[in-house]
Amino acid sequence: MADNKINIRKLEADLWESADLLRAGSKLTSSQYCMPVLALLFLRYAYSRFKTVEAELLKNRPSRGGRVMPVEPSDFAAKSALYLPREAQFDYLVNLSDDKPLGEVVNHAMTLVEEQSEQLTGILPKSYTMFSDELLRELLRIFNNRTLDEIGGDVIGRIYEYFLSKFAKAVASDDGVFFTPKSLVKMLVNVLEPKHGVMLDPACGSGGMFVQTGDFVNAGGMNANTQMTFYGQEKVEYNAQLCLMNMAVHGLNGRIVSGDEANSFYHDAHNLAGRCDYVMANPPFNVDKVKSESASAAGRLPFGLPGVNTKTKEIGNANYLWISYFYAYLNDHGRAGFVMASSATDSANKDRDIREQLVKTGDVDVMMSVGNNFFYTLSLPCSLWFFDKGKHNRIKDKVLFIDARNYYTVVDRTLNEWSEWQLNNLQAIVYLYRGETEKYSLLIKKYGEAIENAIATIHEYGCELMPLFSRDSAEVILNNIPLSSEIDYDKATERLRSTLDLTKKALKYEEEEQGKKNKKQREAAMSVVVDAINDAVTLISDRQWLVDKFGTEGNYRDILGLCKIATINEISEKNYSLTPGAYVGVAEVEDDGVDFHERMNEIHTELASLNKEANELMSEIMKEWEGLR
Repeated sequence: MADNKINIRKLEADLWESADLLRAGSKLTSSQYCMPVLALLFLRYAYSRFKTVEAELLKNRPSRGGRVMPVEPSDFAAKSALYLPREAQFDYLVNLSDDKPLGEVVNHAMTLVEEQSEQLTGILPKSYTMFSDELLRELLRIFNNRTLDEIGGDVIGRIYEYFLSKFAKAVASDDGVFFTPKSLVKMLVNVLEPKHGVMLDPACGSGGMFVQTGDFVNAGGMNANTQMTFYGQEKVEYNAQLCLMNMAVHGLNGRIVSGDEANSFYHDAHNLAGRCDYVMANPPFNVDKVKSESASAAGRLPFGLPGVNTKTKEIGNANYLWISYFYAYLNDHGRAGFVMASSATDSANKDRDIREQLVKTGDVDVMMSVGNNFFYTLSLPCSLWFFDKGKHNRIKDKVLFIDARNYYTVVDRTLNEWSEWQLNNLQAIVYLYRGETEKYSLLIKKYGEAIENAIATIHEYGCELMPLFSRDSAEVILNNIPLSSEIDYDKATERLRSTLDLTKKALKYEEEEQGKKNKKQREAAMSVVVDAINDAVTLISDRQWLVDKFGTEGNYRDILGLCKIATINEISEKNYSLTPGAYVGVAEVEDDGVDFHERMNEIHTELASLNKEANELMSEIMKEWEGLR
């Protein structure tokens, strides 16, 4: 069972190694060597996707005269993948003989790739002759990594952010440019549910919004390129190049504008005001010194300008410029979803006036608070905003508030995310708010199938223990695993946890009985079983989190500390605040049954005992020291 989080971390470490090699082997600045490294990563990822699609195409390929018909570039386009000529395939470059001028060959490979995609023309670097062949071979070796075959989504954007955080923090913080975490992007896409039409990201960065939207549309059985038209604006040239690379590797077509004309404060580069079916973005937060006269002349301000400094004629905080733009871009049934600084839900003065006008339109749909540590290099909290101009009349005067600050999975000390099932659960609340109980029922069914499959997988892995453990140990483990058809999830969880304990005890017992014989195999087999059990327990727990609140039938109710549907009148009573916490309240903290004062006395007693032991140990050490003098 591959752990993608670990694999991505490993890949990031490899990238760090590759950057160190470049730094040691050349005199280039970080901005100069950033793109060549990422283009090699792009090529490797494109190759992985190419091989996967090629295998699919060859399965049912017709043959003539006993020969299988060769695949064509158009076949790959139909599968939303990039076709790679032989001399642009990664394994060709990796296995190239030492007598070939590698820099020239890599440059040629980049040219060949550009020829396969019009939107990549002039984007990929062709400066590899400045590196020594030895250095390039080492870079190719680093990226010849199976991890890249296992990772989907916006991997280039995430690694780009990691690269910037390590080598170019100044660049990463310019203009508030930060990579949008995958789980936040997925949440935006899940709530908006894009199907077809025009989509705009006016601060598109490395293109994660486009990639996830493409995945969502394709997963629905449609072709994203025929159903969607993607437009982007990105002021930072590097980010725009990465966006085009990222879209190309996922087989997506898009029109991306970069540079000064892509500054969304002053330009509607694609002339899309009032024409978008979907708008998604993670714009830079709290930007200042925006020229008010230029912004005003650029339009897209249905609620007027935010606060302007009368002396400098500058806008001190551009958050509500972005918010106004996202609304202005929508057509009469359009939906918008975006990330915004938490402070914007309750900011005062002119911001508050704009917010009042916005709420009164009835088009504010969902507001969601997100906790700390969701961003890859920052710890700040944020909010997700959702607009819907085609909202059903039944909820036209209502807004769903969700406070998800305490609902997440810890990846490590500095990073949190939503798991796939946590994303499903939060989306389920939106289903019920919209009256889409059939989607809720499908999710409950999906949980049941996933849990049955997870338990069946544990049985399968448990059977693999038989040759490695004694028959008694293996049978005890297998007999304790709940049946796939068992519907009492509380009992299933209890049995699974019991199985976990038995497996660990069996491993210890077998080690005492068999010694080192088959030790590595037993440990590896047990590790797989333990992972499978933990996955099943988590899955059952995620299902129970949802069912405890809304039942198996999906009856919406306000949940203290989590969600509330508020009317426009209720929002006006709170001075048009859009902060979820102001509406959902705070959930009561469950009593853990521990007497605080009693436990504190125990801690003090334990501490005193430890201090006594430490003093005795120090006394012994000093005696030994004196004896050595």
